[in-house]
Amino acid sequence: MKKQRESQCTQKTISLLSPLGTIQVSGCENGVHTIQILIDVAPAERSGEAPLSCVVNDSPTETSPELQRCVEWLQAYFSEPQTTGSLSLPAFHHPALQGAFTSRVLHVLLKDVKFGETVSYKRLAEMAGNPRAVRAVGGAMRKNPVPLLIPCHRVICSSGQSGPYMSGKGNHLKQWLLTHERQRGEA
Repeated sequence: MKKQRESQCTQKTISLLSPLGTIQVSGCENGVHTIQILIDVAPAERSGEAPLSCVVNDSPTETSPELQRCVEWLQAYFSEPQTTGSLSLPAFHHPALQGAFTSRVLHVLLKDVKFGETVSYKRLAEMAGNPRAVRAVGGAMRKNPVPLLIPCHRVICSSGQSGPYMSGKGNHLKQWLLTHERQRGEA
């Protein structure tokens, strides 16, 4: 039933050029379905004085208010990330965000782990109400359809190591994001 409802959506995709490379945001009138970070370039060099930009590269002529809100949030995240806490997040419209444990973990992460903070997989499992579900938390991070908005890059190993990102293909991006937040949080 859920798949039928989602298939009835008329999805549109906006492509952004960001310091991480190309980001594709897909969604419908009901909300954002996915954010995909394409690993097409090396992350931008950071500079303390110059703001980083995130610009629309390709967009349909008409977009939903939720997609536009997502674009504005992402633009703020890269140029003035400390301001994202005061911005409204777009609505989400993806089945992974309506399930049981995965949904709970992702919502706890979104609500309780703030900009510039990190949390271990173990601690996030505890926060989500199941301290023994450390591996399931890792699975929830892999299923996160809206990275950056739901900050799975902030989840690290108990040892302090950053841990995998985008199934290990985006580890350098995770490190970039954590450094970006740390540097911008101090500014």
